[in-house]
Amino acid sequence: MAQFNIAVLPGDGIGPEVTSEGIKVLLAIGRKFDHTFNLHQGLIGGIAIDASGEALTRDTLKMCKKSDAVLLGAVGGPKWDDPKAKVHPEDGLLALRKGLGLFANLRPVKVFPVLVDATNLKPEVIKGVDFIFVRELTGGLYFGRPKRQWQTSRGRRAVDTMAYSEPEIERIVRVGFELARGRRKRLVSVDKANVLESSRLWRQVAIEV
Repeated sequence: MAQFNIAVLPGDGIGPEVTSEGIKVLLAIGRKFDHTFNLHQGLIGGIAIDASGEALTRDTLKMCKKSDAVLLGAVGGPKWDDPKAKVHPEDGLLALRKGLGLFANLRPVKVFPVLVDATNLKPEVIKGVDFIFVRELTGGLYFGRPKRQWQTSRGRRAVDTMAYSEPEIERIVRVGFELARGRRKRLVSVDKANVLESSRLWRQVAIEV
């Protein structure tokens, strides 16, 4: 028997519906394998903004850090889509990623045989597709500085900075290689090295690793 503390952050939109189904799965697993899942609810996203003015409070982040895992639903919706707002639901996601050091987003793409005809793509194109996107989450445009919008004599301007350090690139590339070692031993690194300095560094580090 094992016990696990799970932070549950339903969020907005379809989030509560998704997490409630996820909880049912956890409870079923607990009954089958004699595990105990201690669930702790928290707010994130738009609903957190409505309640506290913040997309992710310090208390919620603290709870997540003390948990064994975080079950996250979704954030955002039309109610909070005002581009002039000072706080956005997605700010909660960025704060959660940064606070927990969640630098690697794994997105599997797999086509099950029974669904091979349930797409607009030709079956022969997607049959047997099975790969994983490894996306870097805590560097780049989302966290680079400066990041701001301001008024000039010729109109409004805005800037977002894309910045990567060697350690940030190396660790995400290593995640990709480790996954590839356990699969078909193929890894594709995607960059824009013909134009961007950050991508040139990315390619250099990827080749070195």
